[in-house]
Amino acid sequence: MKKAITLYTKGYCPFCKRAKALLATQNITQWTEYDLEVVPERFDEMVTRSGGRRTVPQIFIGDQHIGGSDALKKLISSGNFEALLKSANAA
Repeated sequence: MKKAITLYTKGYCPFCKRAKALLATQNITQWTEYDLEVVPERFDEMVTRSGGRRTVPQIFIGDQHIGGSDALKKLISSGNFEALLKSANAA
């Protein structure tokens, strides 16, 4: 089963670590992660999926692009995170 959350990251990135910590605050422990240092061939995929963004992290819930760690924090704070995640898991 495909995980509902996808992260494009780099190992040294503090914002990537922050995004994963934010997910942990929501009791999310599993996601699909592409470390672009390990799988650089996923970079073009990330750029295409994110509408041209070239920085990490890039976060997706289902097929919906969320953005980076600040956008994830805002989504969680808004109270819409759980509904979006539930919708992605149902798809």
